[in-house]
Amino acid sequence: MTRPIVVTGGGTGGHIFPMQAIAESLRAQGVEPGNLRYVGSRRGQEGVLLGGGVIPLTLLSGRGIRRSTQPAALVANVGAVVGLLVGVLRAIALVGVWRPRAVVSVGGYASFPVSLAAVLWRRPLILVDLDATPPATHRLLTRFAVRRCVAYGNATATTVVTGAPVRADIAAIDRSTTARTAARDAVGATGRRVIVVMTGSLGAASVNRAVVALAQLWASRDDLTLVHVTGRRDEAWVRASMPDLQGLDYRVESFADMSQWWRCADLAVCRAGATTVAELTTVGVPAVLVPLPHAPGDHQGANARALVAAGAAVLVPDDQVSGAALADALTPLLDDQVLARMSAASRALARPDAADQIARVVLEVAR
Repeated sequence: MTRPIVVTGGGTGGHIFPMQAIAESLRAQGVEPGNLRYVGSRRGQEGVLLGGGVIPLTLLSGRGIRRSTQPAALVANVGAVVGLLVGVLRAIALVGVWRPRAVVSVGGYASFPVSLAAVLWRRPLILVDLDATPPATHRLLTRFAVRRCVAYGNATATTVVTGAPVRADIAAIDRSTTARTAARDAVGATGRRVIVVMTGSLGAASVNRAVVALAQLWASRDDLTLVHVTGRRDEAWVRASMPDLQGLDYRVESFADMSQWWRCADLAVCRAGATTVAELTTVGVPAVLVPLPHAPGDHQGANARALVAAGAAVLVPDDQVSGAALADALTPLLDDQVLARMSAASRALARPDAADQIARVVLEVAR
């Protein structure tokens, strides 16, 4: 059996898409699909987003710990711990059979079993820290890693500053005026500004409520297309809450091909996770950012403030987000000169070669 390179992580798109990006770059640098493996969680989006491809996918039991002392959360956490232990035992068995050349972790609860198994079997472990603050799993495992690839920070003997990886289809997007016009024509948004709302594969209820209210405020605007990617949890009630529209082109999707919408977008409304920020800066889409409150180390707030300081984004705190707040933030940005200035500032922050750099580190270790 060929000893594979294992890429592990997942739970949400913010971890799954970097897994894809790293695997794509490894393949581009000569690694055959059969020499790669994805490992994620049964409860995440991995089965949908990574399953059925040429790279084998293994799904383990386990789920994230809820940060709450409510009785229901405590009961759920007991189940999470049991599932995690089962996942760890299976991961130990699998890593013992595979004897991987390297294990690459992008973080998230789904990454812990295989990363721990790599440590126990003394297989090379590479951590990819997407945010300024490492996730809990990586903080536990940092001292066992042979390399860290970080989006932010300083280089050391074992740490390489790479930026956060984005998928090849995102990095290849043409955002020239001609290409953007053609993209808008292709989706039936000819002659309109396109605003894309995307808050992750699960969605953000506070932002989703605010966007429904924004659609009501802008119901008569015939110069805008508002694309609302709700996430899988909220699509049903968002559709049920859609206002009567007199001119606004308001589109609701639970999940979307973001390479299509980033081609069209003039503006975005997003959370400020590392993968989202990496995609926004790679394609140069100006944004209104609503960071996830209470994120560990306030990493989303830090990500958002970096874009705001560069002139690439506007920040609206989650506890202040509403239809009116979004309208106030977005309206001044719907100007050609403002958009061009913000887009240039966003692109200046991009690290489009991040996935390739990470792949080179992985191959150096694996060899």
